[in-house]
Amino acid sequence: MVNPLIHIHPPVALALKNGEPVVALESTIVAHGMPYPANIETVQTLESLVWSGGAVPATVAVANGQIHIGCDADMLHALASEEGVWKISRRDMPLALAKGVLGATTVSGTLIGAAHAGIPVFSTGGIGGVHRGVASTWDISADLTELANADVAVVSAGAKSILDLPKTLEVLESLGIPVIGYGTDEFPAFFTRESGLDAPHRCNTAKEVAAAMHAKWTIGLEGGILVANPIPASAAAEPKAIETAIESGLLKASEQGIQGKTLTPFLLRFINESTGGASLAANRQLVESNVRLGAEIAVAYATLR
Repeated sequence: MVNPLIHIHPPVALALKNGEPVVALESTIVAHGMPYPANIETVQTLESLVWSGGAVPATVAVANGQIHIGCDADMLHALASEEGVWKISRRDMPLALAKGVLGATTVSGTLIGAAHAGIPVFSTGGIGGVHRGVASTWDISADLTELANADVAVVSAGAKSILDLPKTLEVLESLGIPVIGYGTDEFPAFFTRESGLDAPHRCNTAKEVAAAMHAKWTIGLEGGILVANPIPASAAAEPKAIETAIESGLLKASEQGIQGKTLTPFLLRFINESTGGASLAANRQLVESNVRLGAEIAVAYATLR
């Protein structure tokens, strides 16, 4: 049955119909993750990497009362350049659709679109999770519960390093989400390859990840998988410098009363400024690495299925 609130871009629809590999991409990296024109250049690069990896890219966004699974060039440019683009997670989706606004999807919003379209692989930078100071703020990202609901494997560089990573891993365990370290026994921490935390499981090839996906969903275990792919060593930041920048950013955010969904973009901007732009360059490289791996996994899963 056709859902009138879902629009699937023709190349994506054709690939899904033919059982070809597709990789979902989020659109917040376009609207809120980077300044213009770096944002549009980045998403164009990411989509090219998916194509060159043998899969079809499907950047997810919201416009004109529909979730768009795949965006044309005009929509990507609008997301990158227009003011007032909504940042859409699960809680925002109904209002964004009802109001017909232009919106960029977060990890949770993208998972909704990918799951509705039947796209089993989604590549992003890093997922959200349990924020530091959660005992007083109760700030826990909807990414975690959405990942528990959607039959999608998410490829990311672990969870964002601004988070409380031990608590994030505990919630992932409580929700029954398999966490796979890709080529590593340690859970990566976004800008850095090391967190000091064990990855619950390890896979060394895309075929191994695809086999885990197939086993999980064939046996009827609903929900997603987190594939934690460490940032390339050449792009990794110095852990102490990142931690110092995070602590300073959290203090500044507290002083300015910044919280909720505005906190993460504020902290990422602050860290980028504190590192002289190094973190933005690292962010782009880790996302590209995740997209390459996502395409490999999508191809392997399509072949297996």
